[in-house]
Amino acid sequence: MAAKPVQHREEHVLIVIDGKGRKEILLREEYYSLGRGKQCNIVLQSQFVSRHHATIIKRSREDGSYYYRIIDGDSEGKVSVNGLLIDGRKVRFHDLKDGDKVVFGPQVYAIYQYRQYDIFPTIPPDDPFDITLIDPSTIDASLDVDN
Repeated sequence: MAAKPVQHREEHVLIVIDGKGRKEILLREEYYSLGRGKQCNIVLQSQFVSRHHATIIKRSREDGSYYYRIIDGDSEGKVSVNGLLIDGRKVRFHDLKDGDKVVFGPQVYAIYQYRQYDIFPTIPPDDPFDITLIDPSTIDASLDVDN
């Protein structure tokens, strides 16, 4: 039986904290709009956030991997009223890195996480060498049918 290869997995996650609590968003799409407007992909619950506060776009690297860039405002260049603070600095745009904290307004922020892990294959259920060992001390003596 040939061993299955280990699969490497990467995830881009945005953890949003706003007036409605905490939500985790797995980033997969090419484009996200963030703001308090109902038309936004990621709605931020706060009166201090612009209707279209920021945009996140997926960007490719030369090696084929990708990353996400956050931009203040919408895709037409209209910036938000409060701007974006990332790790304490006001920015117009920023390439997101693991652990970045993006502040949209009072008590409204997001934390970007880049997660990497390996998925190890499991043994198929029809494996003839798959056995379960039972510790005799864990068996209840009252269940013994021979008594």
